[in-house]
Formats: sequence, C-alpha cells, structure tokens
Amino acid sequence: MKPGLSEYDVRTRTSLGRAKTMKWHNQSIEELERLLDVRTEHGLDEKQAAMRLRKTGRNVLEENKKIPAWLLFLHQFRDTMILILLGATIVSAALGEYADAVTIIVIVMLNGILGFVQEQKAEKSLDALKELAAPSMTVKRSGHWKTIASSEAVPGDVVRLSGGDKISADMRLIEVQGLVVEESSLTGESYPVTKSPAPIRDEELAIADKQNMAFAGTLVVKGNAIGLIVATGMKTEMGKIAHLLGTASKSETPLQRRLSRLGNTLITAALLLTALVVVLGILQGEPMYKMVLAGVSLAVAAIPEGLPAIVTVVLALGVQRMIKRKAIVRELPAVETLGCATVICSDKTGTLTQNKMKVTSLWSWNKPNQKVNHSRLLTYGLICNEAAITAAAENHYVSGDPTEMALIEAAAASDISAEKVFKNYKVIKQFPFDSVRKRMSVLVRLENGELQLITKGAPDVLLQLADRIDAKGIAEQLTVNKKRDWEKKVQSMAGKALRTIAVAYRPVSEKELSAELTKLERGLILAGVQGMIDPPRAEAMEAVKECRKAGIKTIMITGDHKDTAAAIAKETGILPKHGLTITGLQWKQASQREKQELMKRAYVFARVSPEDKLEIVNVLKSQGHIVAMTGDGVNDAPALKAADIGIAMGRSGTDVAKEASSLILGDDNFSTIRSAIKEGRNIYENIRKFIRYMLASNVGEILVMLFAVILGLPLPLVAIQILWINLITDGLPALALGLDQPERDVMKRPPRPPAESVFARGLGWKIISRGFVIGIVTLVGFMTALHEQPDDLIRAQTIAFATLVMAQLIHVFDCRAERSIFDRRPFENKYLAVAVLSSLILLLIVVYVPALQPIFHTTALTMKEWLLICGLAAIPTFAMAGGVFLKKSHENQL
Repeated sequence: MKPGLSEYDVRTRTSLGRAKTMKWHNQSIEELERLLDVRTEHGLDEKQAAMRLRKTGRNVLEENKKIPAWLLFLHQFRDTMILILLGATIVSAALGEYADAVTIIVIVMLNGILGFVQEQKAEKSLDALKELAAPSMTVKRSGHWKTIASSEAVPGDVVRLSGGDKISADMRLIEVQGLVVEESSLTGESYPVTKSPAPIRDEELAIADKQNMAFAGTLVVKGNAIGLIVATGMKTEMGKIAHLLGTASKSETPLQRRLSRLGNTLITAALLLTALVVVLGILQGEPMYKMVLAGVSLAVAAIPEGLPAIVTVVLALGVQRMIKRKAIVRELPAVETLGCATVICSDKTGTLTQNKMKVTSLWSWNKPNQKVNHSRLLTYGLICNEAAITAAAENHYVSGDPTEMALIEAAAASDISAEKVFKNYKVIKQFPFDSVRKRMSVLVRLENGELQLITKGAPDVLLQLADRIDAKGIAEQLTVNKKRDWEKKVQSMAGKALRTIAVAYRPVSEKELSAELTKLERGLILAGVQGMIDPPRAEAMEAVKECRKAGIKTIMITGDHKDTAAAIAKETGILPKHGLTITGLQWKQASQREKQELMKRAYVFARVSPEDKLEIVNVLKSQGHIVAMTGDGVNDAPALKAADIGIAMGRSGTDVAKEASSLILGDDNFSTIRSAIKEGRNIYENIRKFIRYMLASNVGEILVMLFAVILGLPLPLVAIQILWINLITDGLPALALGLDQPERDVMKRPPRPPAESVFARGLGWKIISRGFVIGIVTLVGFMTALHEQPDDLIRAQTIAFATLVMAQLIHVFDCRAERSIFDRRPFENKYLAVAVLSSLILLLIVVYVPALQPIFHTTALTMKEWLLICGLAAIPTFAMAGGVFLKKSHENQL
C-alpha cells in the first residue's frame, strides 16, 4: 500500500471509482457496508465525510465549458447566405443606395440576434437539470441524524427518506416502509414504483426494474425508507444524462442545409454571369464604368437579398399558426423540419395514451347477476383505498396514486356514491400497502354494527389467502376448478397488458379486533378482479394512421414494460403484424450491425435507458432518416437534443425536456404532431414557391441584360431599376406566396428525401425556362420601342422595366401550383392578390410621378404601350400553361 493511502482509499479506487458498473442492486446489506466502508447504525463521521468529499467532489452536475457570448454571437454570421448579404451591402453602398445598405444590415443583424438567442436557450437545458437536485437531505453522521446541503452528500452516507422528499443522489435502499417513488421523469414509467430493500440477483436490469434503488432527481410519493448513497454528482444516473446532454450534437436542419447549398450556387452563378456581362459589354465598346455599374447591379439582382428575411418571416408566421394548434415552437426552422420527418419516435405515456389509469375490465364469478357482484367489487375497491377524495359542488376530485384513483373513478362511473358508501362503512383501521405483503387492508364497521375486513392487492397473493368466493352474494368454497378460472382470467387480463387488482373480504368478530394482521387476512372471500390500463387517445390512433399514409413511420420508445408497450402499440396501429418489439436489454446486447438490421423491423422499444434512446435516434439518422423525437422526462433530454427535431410535452414535460427540445406540445397530444407535420410540409412548399418566383425573376433580369450586350444594344435596364425590382416589387408577392394555403394532397405524399435539393422535382427547369422567356419578352418590348423611337432610350427602358415587372406579377400566380396556373384558383390566396395590386401601384407611381421619373429613368407611357407590355408579359405564364395542358391531354389519350 502506498504511503498516505488508507484502506478506504484503496477500496474507493476499486469500488466507488467503478460506480458506473457496480451492480449495487445485487448486494446484501453486509456487502454494501463492506464495499462502502460504513456501518449503517452509525453512519459516516465528519472526518470520513470530508475526506470522501475531497475524493469524489461535490454532489452537483458539472457543466461543459461554455462558448463566450461574444463568440457565440459571431458564429451566427458564418452562413453563406449571410456572407452574400454582407457582400450585397457593400455593393449597395458603392452604388450610393444607402437605404438598401441599411436595410440589408438590419436583416443580417436580425438573423444573427435570433440565432444567438436560440443557442443561448439551449444552454439552459443543463441549468434546468441542476434544479432537480434537492437543496438539502437528512443523513446519519456519527450515529446522529442531521440535515446537510445535498451538495455535501458523499458515497456511504446513510440517508433518511420520507413522503415529499426529492431524492438527490443514487442510493441502495436498506429499510423500506411502504415507499413509493415517482420515477417517470427518469424511466418513463406510467405510474409510481413501489420499492423493496431485498437484493435482486439479476445481473442486467433496466433502471425501472431496480426496485431496491432510489435515483437522483426522482420524488418520494409516500412511505419512509433508509438508503445508502452509492453515487453522487456526475456518477449518478442523472449525471450520466447530463453528460449525454452536454455531448449530444445538434445537426443542421434540412432547411438550413438546403439554403446553404442554394447560397453557394447563387453566389457562383452571380459572379460568373456578372463577369460575362461586364466583359462582353466592354468588348462591344461600352464604357468600363457603365458596365461595371451594370455588372454590380446584376450581381445584386442575381442574389435574392430578401430571401433569408422572407424565410424568417414565413417561419415566424408558421409559428403563430402552430400556437393556435397548441404547439409552441422554440426554434424557427423546427416547423419546416417536421415537414420532412420520415420517422416519429414517440413516447407512450401521455402522448399516445391519456396518462390516466382507467379500469377497463371487471370479473367475478356471478355471471347471471354480475351487476350485483361488480357493484360489490367496485365498492370495496373504493373503500380499501389510500387516495384522497375531495367533494366540491357535487363533483369528486381525486388525488393520489394513479391505480388508487382509477379504482375510485371506476366506482363513480357506476354511480356508486362515495358519500353514501362511507356512511355505511366506517373505517376503523387502515393497514397501508406494503411491497413485501403486496396488499393493503381496511377494517370497517357496517351500519348494522358488524365488522368486516376488506383487502386488495396482487391476484396471486389474495388467491393464496382465500378459501371462498363470492357467488350470488353467498360465500362458496374455493375449489380447484374455481382457482383455475381465477388464474386463467388474471392471465388473460395480463396478456392484454392490464394491471390487475384483486379484491377480497371477510367478516370479523369483535374478539378478532386484537388479532395480528396476518391472522385477520386469512380465510378471505374473493370478490373479483379489476383490470386497468392507461388507455390510448382516440385522436392518436387517427393521427398514426394519417402519418402512415404520409409515408412516416411511427416508433414507440418507452420505459414501460414490453407487454404494456406492445398492447398499446397494437391498439394505436403502430405495431404491424410482423413488427418487432425490442427491450432495452436486447438492444444493448446487439452488435452495431445487428442494430442496423433490427431498426428496419422495429416498431416498439420498451424498458429503454437514456443511452438507448440516444443511440436509437443516432442509428435512425445514420440510415438517412429525419427523426422527430417526443419525450417528457429528464431521461428523454439527450435524445430530444440529438434528434432532427425534439418535441417535448407541455403539460407533463420536465423543464429539462422542454429546454432540450425544438417544439413543445401544449396538449401533450400525438395528433398535434400530425398538424405540425402538415404545417411544416406546407411551409417548405411555400418556400419553394417564393424561391421559384424570385429566382425566375432574377434570371429574367440577368438574361435581358446579357442578350442586349450580346446583340450590341444599349442596356435595357439601369442599376436603380434592377435594385428597385429586386427589393420592392419582388418582396411583397414572395412574402404572400409564403402564406399560401396547403394543397389538398399534402399529407398523402411521401416525405421528401432528406438530401433532396431545393431545385428537385423540376423546379430548376421551371426557374430557367420561365426566366428565359421573361428575359426574351422583356427584350422584345425594349427592341420594339427602340425600333419605333430610336432616339428615346428612356421610353424603351421604361417599357422594358414595366414588361419585366408585369411578367413577374403574372408569373407569381403560376408559382402557386406544381404544374399549371389553372390547377388552382388564382385569387384563393387573398394576401397574394393584395401584394400584386400593391406592387402594380408602386410600378405606376414610379412611372407617372414626375418627381420620381428622373431618379428611376422612367417616362409616362400611353395606353397602346401598356397593351404591348401586358400582351408580352402574359406570354411566359400562359404559353407554358398551354404546353402543360397539351402534354396532359396527350397523356390522357394514351
């Protein structure tokens, strides 16, 4: 042994240092005392505790090194489109368009601030996790109980727990008196867990199955216990989650990736075309200054400066619509990301189910008169109960354990009045539920003065304590056949994932009042069994069905038991006939290659850990899926953060889950996800629409200049006209396209491929072809005017300017449909109609207001000239629509 190292130092290096892998649930109390070097009746002394605190560190969750706020802010300006906007600012300033430069700077700063705020919010996830730690705890030091700050707790501390305590370290329970712990935030369990101190010999267990352990971040519902701390700080199960949360990477959204690629494409095309126009113009003899100015204007025209701003506005408006549908969006791109989701990993409790236990099955032997026996069964379940009933305005409000509450509500649903029952049955004594006995009992005095014991608990336990059954109100002998009936029925209920509670009773004489409970609970009369489950939401089943039609796979990931999860998955339509249900243990034991194969057939994951959830999400992402992950607990937070879109529960969700998510469901309802997907798909289609409109318009502007230079003509447009079109005329219609209504079949289409380009499905061809024709008709208008009046260049430029604007304003209606302008009602989008009218008015103002004519190089036009302009402007849209119509007619004939 090294000098200065005590026996404890060596032991902690070999045991406490391996807290992650130590099977604490296996150990006996004697072994625990040996491993932790403590006597439970004495606890640690202050010197030992201080030494261990130095060794293990404070019982707090560590933080990853945070990025300084100033650097986080600068990171927001690395995006290609942002760099393009900054370049456009320099160009605008060089042209003397200071108002444009200021506008673009405002757009850039707004985007930067929004991104900065969102990333700072993400940092709060760990802060919320820390708040789950209790501020203090009661420990035994030197044989005396004392209260200490939870941050000072160390492995080996003996802790006292009681109802209402928030547990702040992982501990092995050594004494238990009716302890029930709420662990749903950590394990995903539907209901509180009853704890027991007995060692569990199974080597590999899910957290939810470690019934002799209590974990940091969970809550004592009722009962008392004494435990030994085995892990603190980052070595607790909560600490492992904090580590996962800190290391889980948040990938770019599909929209961000597409816009980044679009930005790269646009800047390359803009530079090439600008250089071509400038070089050709100079070779044609145009002044260099004039061509450089025109080239810079074209560069601005080729890059839709308003695109990021319009995307932001459209997403923000989508957020407002989602709020009305009870979905709160924390990150703007999240709305669109949902639209391309290929897989939804959904929690079970509260999302697919009602998060409320409900009695759905009653069974007793009295088949000819089941109503009588069922009434007794429900009445006794009401009486033998630890939940609190509060009467208020003829309604009964129930609080307590979900199972107990379900029994009370089942009685109320059968019109059994709690007030009348408790007048007839006066509770004299209550024997609370005990995890070892697996039952609870109450001693009651009936109205006629007779005494009765009522017991409820596990069906197999009550069967062993009974010798009679209740049939037609008469106690009959419990025969072998009747035992077999009981066991079959209980097994049948369990096969349907029902939680079963048996009820029994027996008359008690006055002499037996002083008898031991074990004697009182002998010779019971079985009344029957109640089966309960957390039932699925009706709207969730419909939503799962619609998601399947939309090509989206739904996977259930839960901490609940395998049978319960599979039963709910079948009922909601998630689990197909040949689909797999996989446990966390099976998942852990599979190789990486096997996991890739399992994922193709898996629809349900049960009894999973936070690490399992995170890995499931990452495996799905590695297969090319866009993953939406729902969750409400601390255990869900790492997976929520790693998913393409994390969806937290607004009602039942923890602050940690909400901070790690991108979207929060205000009603905890799976059907709201379906609505969000529909909204997301529509938003993306609308973004494609205004990209189509803006880029086709920009292509038209570039080509009319390019063709004019090639033909040796004067420039059809001046720099200020190009900038005016790009920043003013295009903006309002493009924004209105972002508000377009969804097409009828939006939820009948498969999800778009994650790697799909924004120009996919023929959009690139539509942009180029429409832009080409817009450029041609604009040039024709310019050449016609120039031919009629060769000396009036301003008039020719005004006609080219007006033709280009009108062609774009007509083309915007064509952008609403994938195929043709005739596929949708043109004025269905009222915002678009108003935007087009506004742009038209702005055009007329620039053309006819004398004070603006010198600035924009325009002149008043005649009616004949307007007829020429409108005729030419209609050609790009209606000629293309005619071609689509002829093609469609030919296809129908074939």
